[in-house]
Amino acid sequence: MADLVITAANVLASSSASVASGIAGATITAGQPLYKDSADAYALKPAQADAATTDEVVGVALHGAADGQPIQYVVSDSALNLGATLVAGQVYVLSAASAGGVAPISDLTSGNYVSVLGVATTTSTLKLHVINSGVAKP
Repeated sequence: MADLVITAANVLASSSASVASGIAGATITAGQPLYKDSADAYALKPAQADAATTDEVVGVALHGAADGQPIQYVVSDSALNLGATLVAGQVYVLSAASAGGVAPISDLTSGNYVSVLGVATTTSTLKLHVINSGVAKP
């Protein structure tokens, strides 16, 4: 499989979402998983599972932002509309293929860091509960 195709305009948190905010350290699009870059004053940037420095997901962007702009992101949500077609029951993780990507867990290969984003509860919603393992897949 490949990374999900996310339509940024369709990303929407539910009323039960826990939301946080910060400052973008790069261009961000709605639906991208984010990490805090300790080497850049903890600015938020698109996360990627190919390195231990970029795999610690703090949440999913709710809107777009340019470098230096404020950004809101969902930390947890029982029904996050990710703006993509999901497979109910599928576990989704941070992608190693592209920064800010979301992929099914089966896409991770040896050496990719495992950061679980959540489980699809319908074909459009994700139960977002981030688990950062900090461990690369053997």
